[in-house]
This record gives sequence, C-alpha cells and structure tokens, in this order.
Amino acid sequence: MENKKEKGFAGEEIAANFLRKNGYQILERNYRTKSGEIDIIARKKKTVVFVEVKTRSTDEFGCPAEAVNSRKLARLEIVADHYILKKHLENVPFRFEIVSITKQNNTYQCEIIPVD
Repeated sequence: MENKKEKGFAGEEIAANFLRKNGYQILERNYRTKSGEIDIIARKKKTVVFVEVKTRSTDEFGCPAEAVNSRKLARLEIVADHYILKKHLENVPFRFEIVSITKQNNTYQCEIIPVD
C-alpha cells in the first residue's frame, strides 16, 4: 500500500501528464517557499496556471477537490505571488486550478477544476 507521500507523488505525475495532454506546458513542479508549496506551475497559451493536485484512491469521502479549503487557497496565493515576483511575471495573466484525481478500477479519472 502506498503511503501518503508516494500517493501524492504518483498523483502529481498523473496530473502533469494529464495537463500536457490538454495543452499545458509544465514550468515547475513542487515549487516551495517558506509560506508553502504549489504542486505544479504550468502555462496554457499565455496564462500561468497554479495547480493544486488532490488524489484519492476512492471517492467514498467526497471529491478530492473538496480537500482544498479557503485556508489552503490563501496559502497558494501567497506562494503564487512570490513566484510571480521572482520570475517578473507581474503583467502576465494567471489563474488557479485543481486537478482532482480519483482511482477507479485500476484507472485514474482526472478533472481540471477552475478556482474562482
């Protein structure tokens, strides 16, 4: 059985491949600051996309995206602001998304969920 860290890494790998297949260019993975971490930073057309990946082996306890609460989103915004300043992307459009991954019968169902 996978531990939490292994499941997270596997989920991020699945998410990165899923994003690439959907026209995203992966810029960074596991971008860390003292304020937190962003799982994937990508570009879709001219927009930078900050992606939180949530993986569950079952949907018994709800959709994986439900685990991303307002506190987590606030932390993601702080880390994203750091990235934007560090990379001088102040004039580049950006958005936040969640990639929700659920394992069903040895296959993975992926969904991109925009964050408002």
